[in-house]
Amino acid sequence: MKTGVSALCGAAAGVVAHGYAYERHALRLVRADMPVPGLAPEHVGVRVGFVTDLHHSEFTTQADIARAVDLVMAQRPDLIVLGGDYVSFGERRYMEPCAEALAPLTAPNGVFAILGNHDDDREMPAALERRGFAVLRDRRTNITMNRAPLILAGIRYWTRQPADVARVVSPSAIPTILLAHDPRRFAQAIELAVPAVLSGHTHGGQVVLPFIGAPAARRFPVVAGSAVRTGTSIFVSRGVGTVYLPLRINCPPEVALITLRHASGLA
Repeated sequence: MKTGVSALCGAAAGVVAHGYAYERHALRLVRADMPVPGLAPEHVGVRVGFVTDLHHSEFTTQADIARAVDLVMAQRPDLIVLGGDYVSFGERRYMEPCAEALAPLTAPNGVFAILGNHDDDREMPAALERRGFAVLRDRRTNITMNRAPLILAGIRYWTRQPADVARVVSPSAIPTILLAHDPRRFAQAIELAVPAVLSGHTHGGQVVLPFIGAPAARRFPVVAGSAVRTGTSIFVSRGVGTVYLPLRINCPPEVALITLRHASGLA
């Protein structure tokens, strides 16, 4: 029994060491199709680069962020979305460096950002705006791609009530993509018939255990990847950085390239 316990402890220590030393740096690009009800024919095939949850800190460095930027830019997306949590716990010393590391991001139809629960409401958005990024704080914007309009609506992390979300995503004949850091806003999006949602926040659980899954993310309707419910689609990114524990287990960091598609046959 002692031998078995020792072997188990050794294996667990190895997994943790791997998660700290290797997996949290094993950044990858994931590709996903996003069906959008009412999408204009001109927007079928539009590609959105999505980067979220950077958590710039002593554990997620500017070099890590630069790799994320390079991965996205290599895909030459039509537009780019930044999903919030640029730093951890509002640490001011990392705000400007994070924005500077993101500065090379550019796309023909712009770079749009929202804020997460770890971001302040003044210095971080100002740093992003100085780099030419549009920060959507309970605000929507109408962009024109291929001569057809599309609405991007960005809400604050603390904007939760359906009435408050509705003020940002008021009904429109133009399809809307909701940018919401927290995927729990999926419920409000469904209630308001918002066609599509981009979220982060969960880190994919950050630690995903065999047979158990991601204990830290059980309260979320979607932990990672794509889902469709009642005619609304969502993509939740695992993000780039880490928080609380500087490791990832069975949950590598990612940036995403999302391709907009027609929404035929949505469940």
